[in-house]
Amino acid sequence: MADTVADLRSDTHTDWRTYAPLELPPILAHALDSFVERGYHATTVRELARRVGVTVPALYYHYANKQAILVELLFGSLDSVLGRCRTALAEAGDDPVDRFSALVECVVLYMTHRAPLAFLDTEMRSLEPDNRARYVALRDELEGMLREAVRDGVTTGVFTTPVPVDAGRAVLAMCQAVAQWYRPDGPLTPDRIAERYVTIALDAVGHRR
Repeated sequence: MADTVADLRSDTHTDWRTYAPLELPPILAHALDSFVERGYHATTVRELARRVGVTVPALYYHYANKQAILVELLFGSLDSVLGRCRTALAEAGDDPVDRFSALVECVVLYMTHRAPLAFLDTEMRSLEPDNRARYVALRDELEGMLREAVRDGVTTGVFTTPVPVDAGRAVLAMCQAVAQWYRPDGPLTPDRIAERYVTIALDAVGHRR
């Protein structure tokens, strides 16, 4: 498998709120477009090679198969958002409200700035069993960050939800869904959407203002 490109690594950002335009190698860029437009199973290797402008053997030189391309995109995307969330948590400090708010903002910003990559999460079902298990473990780490922030907020009395685990899971699902409807030419900027979702998320966990 080819080395993961810079846009798909956890350590490439200097500011977790700032995004440069997404740049992917041609194979990954065209695969992402096709997977989003047509779905993983409807995209053939032959069609992908035609889109890229290479022969099928040339494509196989870089990636063993179509599954390897999906793995590169899905794991790279999740690795990137996890890296940004870890940075956001480190900057937020110990206050549960600050940590929770930073995580929600970070996830929503990723869902908007990297919407096609984030939308590809729906193709998790297309991963082979071993790959799916590894991917789910990484997703669990992201959910765990939110769950811990909610639980700490309940412990300190700033969050009043009686179901912190379910609340954290629901908030994450709500944030991830942004990638399904966000459009760059829409009326709200990513920053404004993130701001609104922080407000909604704090209400969802029963924040004592």
